Amino acid sequence: MTRPALIRALPIKREYGPTLGQLLSSRWRAASRTGRVLARATAAGLVVLAVALALTLENAHYSRGGAAPFSFSYRGLFRAQPDAGGYVKVERLGRDGRLEDSFAVAPLQLPPYAGWLSGELPVFASRRISALAARYRDFVLRAEGKTRVNKVPAYNVMFTATVDGQTMFGRDVFLLAQRPHVRKGVEITMLTTPTASRQVSSPLEVASAGVLLRPLKTFTLH
Repeated sequence: MTRPALIRALPIKREYGPTLGQLLSSRWRAASRTGRVLARATAAGLVVLAVALALTLENAHYSRGGAAPFSFSYRGLFRAQPDAGGYVKVERLGRDGRLEDSFAVAPLQLPPYAGWLSGELPVFASRRISALAARYRDFVLRAEGKTRVNKVPAYNVMFTATVDGQTMFGRDVFLLAQRPHVRKGVEITMLTTPTASRQVSSPLEVASAGVLLRPLKTFTLH
């Protein structure tokens, strides 16, 4: 195979010069050693910033096996230490270091029951509401009822509470695979401040917009 001919750069007409390379070349030669070091450091910092920005805009993923395997993706949230007994937690903090949004997943196990799962979940939810009231200060139940997570039937409760000294909108979702007499599933707990998203003005709208929308929308039981 013959070697391809080299393509020579076309000369630039004098009236279009000097080029950017020519301008920078003369200034680079005239710059002091300290100036060159600072320029290189600045360029390296811009590269690191660009990579960090790309990683921030890219979706992150989490998956887990076990008795109730699941997965979800998220963006704008960062991994945090799960609550005691929990599987995973991702959250977003404000500039002051206070919590703005949180998405946590913990194991859920129903007691033995007869009948359909859709009839057992409201009974289970009533017990969980009592537990949530004991866990959070100033807990107020706002609503409860059936919902869907990625087309899978589920049950959820919505509330307001004081968390770490600030008012939060909360939503707990109880999700299990649609199998007869299934008992093991997951509990998804979501918290957001009233100012985290302009489109979320009540607990009933938690995860309908903002950074919590993506993890709930993509949440999948396997």
